Amino acid sequence: MEDRGAEADELVQKKNSTGSVCITTDNGSNIVKAVSLNKWKRLQCFGHRLHLAIERSMKDSRIDRAVGVCKKVVSSFSFSWKKRRDLGTAQQELNSPAHQLISESPTRWGSRAKMIERVLEQERAISQVLAADKKTRHLVLTWQDLEVLESVLKALKPLLEFTDALSGEDYVTVSYVKPVLHLFHSSILAIQDDDTALTQSIKVSILDYLREKFDDPATNDLLDMAGLVDPRFKTRYIAEDNLEETKCRAISEMEAITV
Repeated sequence: MEDRGAEADELVQKKNSTGSVCITTDNGSNIVKAVSLNKWKRLQCFGHRLHLAIERSMKDSRIDRAVGVCKKVVSSFSFSWKKRRDLGTAQQELNSPAHQLISESPTRWGSRAKMIERVLEQERAISQVLAADKKTRHLVLTWQDLEVLESVLKALKPLLEFTDALSGEDYVTVSYVKPVLHLFHSSILAIQDDDTALTQSIKVSILDYLREKFDDPATNDLLDMAGLVDPRFKTRYIAEDNLEETKCRAISEMEAITV
């Protein structure tokens, strides 16, 4: 592992002449150790942390059951051309959009939200096809399953729409983190009057996890400095009690830079 740390240090020295280093990583133990050995600042990848936050919020037996049935439903159509044909017929009869079902990818939380959304959209057509075959009648979603899936989608869909929009940026920098967290708290994951208890639980779980991971003093100082030097944000997302200290630190670091 020391060799890995030395290799990383050599690479950084070739590319970096300022002496300032901050590494954005996932939680891989090897890279975390390499960063630690070199005493560099490490910023956790926001996208990776968001994925883990969402996975953590899904740890509920009701969600496990409903999503499990949902995946079996999608698989039953994926492996049967006859069912796909019958689904198309049912869609025409019910005036439903002629959309195919979407499979979940275990490594992409957004694919789960898209799978659920499509199943809910096509629920009547799906039920008609499954109920016509005694081998698949047990896969017809119950009202309890539908309620759970709707609750999950209500929590995740705004996140999905936001991350899809953010992925269109050419460069998503560290200065985005605090504005995004603020947006999550104030809007995207804010509790709504019509949220079910399950939707509320998912939102709170995601926010609590992200707050825990990005609220330590070292990370907070780094995020404040990044926001301060970004002309789009400046001091907007810096807490009042940290503002003067952050400004002084910025001035001190600029004065210390030698040409």
